[in-house]
Amino acid sequence: MISVCMAVKDGELFIKEQISSILTQLGVNDELIVSDDHSSDSTLEIINSFQDKRIKIFCNPGSGILNNFENALRHSSGEKIFLSDQDDVWHKDKVGKMGALLDHYDVIVCDCTIVDHQLNPQHESFFKINKSSKGMLKNIFKNSYMGCCMAFNRSILEKILPFPDKIPMHDLWIGLNAELYFSVFFLPEKLVFYRRHSNNASSDPKKSSQSLKIKMSGRLHLIKNLLVKSYA
Repeated sequence: MISVCMAVKDGELFIKEQISSILTQLGVNDELIVSDDHSSDSTLEIINSFQDKRIKIFCNPGSGILNNFENALRHSSGEKIFLSDQDDVWHKDKVGKMGALLDHYDVIVCDCTIVDHQLNPQHESFFKINKSSKGMLKNIFKNSYMGCCMAFNRSILEKILPFPDKIPMHDLWIGLNAELYFSVFFLPEKLVFYRRHSNNASSDPKKSSQSLKIKMSGRLHLIKNLLVKSYA
């Protein structure tokens, strides 16, 4: 069984296109778990308009993107779990290709094409501009783990949940735990149109608004929590 875990908030502009690209790839027993962070626009109405029993909607009991994704993960049932943003578009064979690789690896990260709000390509390969690859030290300094490109086996949930308070990114937390305890494969195929627009929750892969001090503080907090987990 496959669970796609999507965190949403005020996503009315693009969410219909994203959900459509996901549902066509899921089987009758798979599920799309949607955690909504108190949307104030028509997001929930659009989701409900699909009238698809595979879509299961839950309200985020907290607030913010970390709590929202954790809530989605906690409600998932599948043995193979995909993370999803609300505004991208998946290639038609993403689930099939990454799902098959999860029989051999615990965590899969695919490449993506960076596009604008109208899906016009801006950068052909995130891997190329980010120099993405495995490596604990490398990823502590420059993250290769982009959540919308990740899928993993259910076994890793016992290591990554609950998300520690105040970590800067859920996807890097998942990736660093995967580096320590699980097998990881970076799939060079571009299986996501990663949409960049003014309302993105994540930062631009080429430019960061975070100061170096804030970034290093976040990384140190991640390392501290990894050490705490390893001795627990």
